[in-house]
Amino acid sequence: MSDPAPSSGRTIRRLPENLVNRIAAGEVVERPASALKELVENAIDAGASQISVRLAEGGLSLIEVTDDGCGMRADEIALALERHATSKLPDEAIELVATLGFRGEALPSIASVARVIIESRAGPSGEAWARVVDHGTVVSDGPAALPPGTRVRVEDLFGKVPARRKFLRSPRAEWAASLDVVRRLALARPDIGFTLEHDGRRALQVQPGDTLAARTAQLVARELHDNAVAVDLVRGDFHLMGVAGLPTYNRGVADHQYLFVNGRPVKDKLMIGAVRGAYADMLARDRHAVLALFLEVPPEEVDVNVHPAKTEVRFRDPALVRGMIVSGLRQALTTGDRRSAQAPDAGAMQAWQAEPIAPMPPPSAAPQSSLFWQAPAARVAEAGQAWRGYEAAVMAPPAARAEPAVEAVTHHPLGVARGQIANTYIVAEAQDGLVLVDQHAAHERLVLERLRAAGAGEGTAPAQALLLPEVVELDEPSCDRLEEAAAELGAYGLALERFGPAAMLVRSVPAVLKGGDVQALVRDVADDLAKNGAALLLGEKRDLVLATMACHGSVRAGRVLSVAEMNALLREMEVTPRSGQCNHGRPTWIKLAHGDIEKLFGRK
Repeated sequence: MSDPAPSSGRTIRRLPENLVNRIAAGEVVERPASALKELVENAIDAGASQISVRLAEGGLSLIEVTDDGCGMRADEIALALERHATSKLPDEAIELVATLGFRGEALPSIASVARVIIESRAGPSGEAWARVVDHGTVVSDGPAALPPGTRVRVEDLFGKVPARRKFLRSPRAEWAASLDVVRRLALARPDIGFTLEHDGRRALQVQPGDTLAARTAQLVARELHDNAVAVDLVRGDFHLMGVAGLPTYNRGVADHQYLFVNGRPVKDKLMIGAVRGAYADMLARDRHAVLALFLEVPPEEVDVNVHPAKTEVRFRDPALVRGMIVSGLRQALTTGDRRSAQAPDAGAMQAWQAEPIAPMPPPSAAPQSSLFWQAPAARVAEAGQAWRGYEAAVMAPPAARAEPAVEAVTHHPLGVARGQIANTYIVAEAQDGLVLVDQHAAHERLVLERLRAAGAGEGTAPAQALLLPEVVELDEPSCDRLEEAAAELGAYGLALERFGPAAMLVRSVPAVLKGGDVQALVRDVADDLAKNGAALLLGEKRDLVLATMACHGSVRAGRVLSVAEMNALLREMEVTPRSGQCNHGRPTWIKLAHGDIEKLFGRK
């Protein structure tokens, strides 16, 4: 019998313990926020009533978590730094875990890629003990001075792993991720007080014993207190509760949706899809609800071990969970509060948001003729001046206006306005057919092109100074992004200044957007910056912010226009580049040729 083939050096061997821990760290410690999440969850599971977090450079140089929980003895500290050691599984029923986590390799994994100092004292009569581990090596072990509880200090994360360190983002980006982690965990436990400091400055503080509504309003948005409804639905052993924002109070990104299963923050696709389905007929496709939902289910009905970081879960009966979320939200929005989308109040409707975006038509269905001509410079200036003269009246509530005599059809490519349908569509008669114009989509494009042209030229766009500068409260990462982009936004007339850690001061808005909702404008611009990254104002990405600004300065669907205003809009469309499509890719107008109309009536 012949000898087995050589293995070419691929011999199976056991990996050293420090390398095993570093491999595990790749699953658990993706970035500072990941390590922070593990430490704060440990503090919560220890029964803490107060948790204090200190960060430096977004967690890159320092993460410190202090709690007043049950604490640990000296031998338990040593055991906690060993892999697969935990106090969170009293038996082998891994599927019935009732804590936020039980990954035994979390602490040793963090200690393998950073310098970790663990100090703890078990009860008032216990002895405080400290253990220091530097990138997997125990440096010191001895008595310490500490009140009852635990303090874990993580320094120089990935300091000796440059291959991982260079892939981390900037301190400001890591700080935003860490803030989100603490905010979600603080939302999950209103009975626990949280304090968060960053670079020596307090960024978040909530007291223990808050109500769910108060904690949500404090951590998500203050306006949510007056723009939300309570959700409470019970089906057997399943209980759904929380706070759901009205459809008229929405955001441009989905980062303001907080979902929890048995007190655990999750980002589950099933639950996110159910939320989207519940708001489907009440929100535009590019808008997202603001809410905090808490689902309590029996432990045997949910598997929390799907994802290493436990951010995803798997339900035994997903149809039941989806049905509960959809029906619970819709019931609350339609019957729980008369301010819902079916009957919004005036205050909620002031912050107008874009209507649903229809799919872009195929090339064969696109408007065929039309704006491929060169207009004399005098006509461009004249048309723009005419429409801008009408804008003040258009943006104000409609009043009695004298209508001019009916104008005859001339050489205008988009014809002459003959009326308005549903206060949304302009009907115009051209020499070669009938033109239908979506007034909001058309004006949105005109405003965008004006903003774009102003930014491309020398100097800054015309701005409308506010009589009283307006303060817009946002979270700190959003303010950081706006502050970074302040110079570029100022070129378009939106003058912003930092006003404390979590607020921006608005001194002026683009002249074409005067009279709009300043609060909603700044929030949407901040959402665009969060969605598209720091390089948003470079190249074509800049237009996304300008499109958001244009939305807030456009004639709304439902606005009554006079014939003169409709004609002024048509004239400026004829001389504006790309006016055939709105900022979202939809057609702004369509034309029915005389031949097409004759076919409809059987004349041809």
